[in-house]
Amino acid sequence: MNTTDNFPITEPQQAPVRNNSKNIVIGILAAGIIGLGGYLIVDKNKTGEVIQQKDSQIATVIDEKSDVQKSFDASLARLDSMSTANKGLEGKLTAKNGEINKVKSEIRSILNKKNATAAELSRAKMLIASLNGQIESMQVEVARLSQENQVLSNDKVVLTQEKEKLNSDLTATTVVKQELEKKVEVASTLNAYNIKITPINVKNNGKEKESSIAKRVDKLVVSFEVDNRIAQPGMTDVYVLVIGPDGKPLSAEALGSGTFTTREEGDKSFTAKVPVDVETAKKKNVEFAFNPGANFQQGNYTIQIYQNGFKIGEGIRSLKKGGLFS
Repeated sequence: MNTTDNFPITEPQQAPVRNNSKNIVIGILAAGIIGLGGYLIVDKNKTGEVIQQKDSQIATVIDEKSDVQKSFDASLARLDSMSTANKGLEGKLTAKNGEINKVKSEIRSILNKKNATAAELSRAKMLIASLNGQIESMQVEVARLSQENQVLSNDKVVLTQEKEKLNSDLTATTVVKQELEKKVEVASTLNAYNIKITPINVKNNGKEKESSIAKRVDKLVVSFEVDNRIAQPGMTDVYVLVIGPDGKPLSAEALGSGTFTTREEGDKSFTAKVPVDVETAKKKNVEFAFNPGANFQQGNYTIQIYQNGFKIGEGIRSLKKGGLFS
């Protein structure tokens, strides 16, 4: 008897094919996800590194721009300080100031850019170095000019002192000279000599005859001599006053009567102004005739002679009334 007859025969079971495929797919996806995740992690890390590098570069540029700005400000401060201390020398440094202004303008243009490049900042650094070189050159020039100005200032002080001394000496000399000139002028005043007053009667036939009778006198002829041993040659005016018996000066239109100024008596009226050609140390004769345009009066006629503001001579002539048949 077959012992296996009482038991059911069980056939061997096969594993589900679908489940195995699904697992494979899941595995592949899981691997893909893991790989993608790894890629993303790596990529993110790289991106972070790039961003970090960019941030570092930006920070470097910002720091470099800040350093450039500070350096530029320091240069400007040196330049301003030098300009303030040397206002008087600005005119002599105009050409260099023009060059410096051009450099300053280009540096400012770079620093005013929000996104200045490293190359531009490098250019700014070079320009600042050039600016500093020009400033140093100007400082040397300013020092030289300042020294020259100091020498000139010292020379000016010396010259001013010498000028003041010369002016003082000149003033003193001028005063002495004026005093001497005044003395010479006074000393050169003419002297009058041999004063003659001749009353003349003019006849109907034109003949002239001296007369002392007032009613017969037609004119007075005045003559005198003048000289001075130090008077300079040349023309001078001699003023003659004819004073009548009443004490008043007489005038004659024909003789150009007028007024003149004396040194001690103020203004006076003159009868005649007579020009005289003076020669040093030589006597000159002066003569003129006076007619008052009216009858002469009885009494004394006084003749006063003035030159250079001084009275240099005087004479008197009396005219008589005359008798019944005179």
